[in-house]
Amino acid sequence: MSQFASFREFYPYYLSEHANQTCRRLHFVGTSLVIGCLVMGIRSMNPVWILYALLCGYGFAWIGHFFFEKNKPATFKYPFYSLAGDWVMYKDMLVGKIRF
Repeated sequence: MSQFASFREFYPYYLSEHANQTCRRLHFVGTSLVIGCLVMGIRSMNPVWILYALLCGYGFAWIGHFFFEKNKPATFKYPFYSLAGDWVMYKDMLVGKIRF
């Protein structure tokens, strides 16, 4: 896989790795739980919520990839672009740009 010069180049690849609707839905649930965990962490000032956020975010996404999409998460090759891609895909699903 070639390197991407920008996130703009990476994002179509990222979406192609999330063609399965169940995988996308699991990403959405995981990202929603990440937000909830971070809110709880701030409210309680308990850093264990950061661990919960990581487990929710990566856990749901990786289940989606390994069992439904049947590919390796882009996180393994492109960790920063992948993280950004997850948040952009989440926003695109919220506004209806990508089918939920």
